[in-house]
Amino acid sequence: MSNNESSQGPAALAFKPDPSSKKKKGEHKPIYAEVFTQKSTHKSEVGRVHLLVNPYAGKRKGGEIGEYVKELLEKEGRSVDIHFSEYSGHLIEVAEAIQAQANDVFAVVGGDGSLSEVITGRMRATSEERELFALIPAGTGNSVANDLGLTSTEQAVRSILHGTYQNLDLAKVELIEGLPGSEKGQTVRYSHNLVTWGLGVDSTIKAERMRWMGPMRYDVGILMAIMANNRRHATLTLDGIQMEDDYTLFLIQNSQTGGSMLPLAPGASLDDGLMDIGILKKMTRRDVLKAFGMLKSEGRHVFHPRVDYHKFKTLRIETPTPAAINIDGENIGSTPLKMEVLPSAVQICVPTSE
Repeated sequence: MSNNESSQGPAALAFKPDPSSKKKKGEHKPIYAEVFTQKSTHKSEVGRVHLLVNPYAGKRKGGEIGEYVKELLEKEGRSVDIHFSEYSGHLIEVAEAIQAQANDVFAVVGGDGSLSEVITGRMRATSEERELFALIPAGTGNSVANDLGLTSTEQAVRSILHGTYQNLDLAKVELIEGLPGSEKGQTVRYSHNLVTWGLGVDSTIKAERMRWMGPMRYDVGILMAIMANNRRHATLTLDGIQMEDDYTLFLIQNSQTGGSMLPLAPGASLDDGLMDIGILKKMTRRDVLKAFGMLKSEGRHVFHPRVDYHKFKTLRIETPTPAAINIDGENIGSTPLKMEVLPSAVQICVPTSE
């Protein structure tokens, strides 16, 4: 990828097409970045496992999976403390209260939102050293699990037992807690996956009202949001460079995958010290439908003429009135928002090659 200078903002990234791929929507798929830029490291001894479980994850099978994970770990001689969340945000409180020792692991049974809560709780506990986390995928959205290559409970447990890990960047996100109309004051969250503003949040809010539809609700929610085509004005500041305009969507990513396993950020790496943002400028309904179709086709949206793609260390979003923000798959806050990337802030277990 090379820099492409723009007169209306910071330099945008230009993706190279993968000529070995078939053309779809008029484009080859882009060449993806490596998920990790640093080598994995091995921890010789893993201590106590703090197992934090979202029993409502996925189809309410989180509790059952959590008990199974505890059994597997204890069979291998590991000491396990198990904790269950009782409501949204509870894992933040539980994680923050844990008195941890060096080499302990915080293993999360759930999806992206559950891992986000546990990481936020531990970062609020002001630990002086990078702590080790593990994900046992059990959520509706398992975007980070996809990037990590986690495909089963047993494989995730092996990654804990063998102590193979990678550094993981986080973003410190300062925003208003609560969606527009229900604001509760400023809060801080730590994102490992994604932050979304605009049409994407509108669609997930609509999708949450249609949970009975299963995964298909995300596509229906997006189509409903596209047809509404709301006007969204914002001031976006990337690394001190300010842009003000009408926009359709901001896709802010640390991972490549987001939403309903969508390839939102082909240029993202989990440990490069930067976050990625795909800026979908103001579009007609036809343009949005085309961009969404290109996105679903292996991330080809990065070649849409109304899409700009950047990397950054700091970001701000300001809007004329409070606008909804989604962090790591959860609709939890409102603008104004400020972000700062924290390079290699924590570590995360990854599958071994055995």
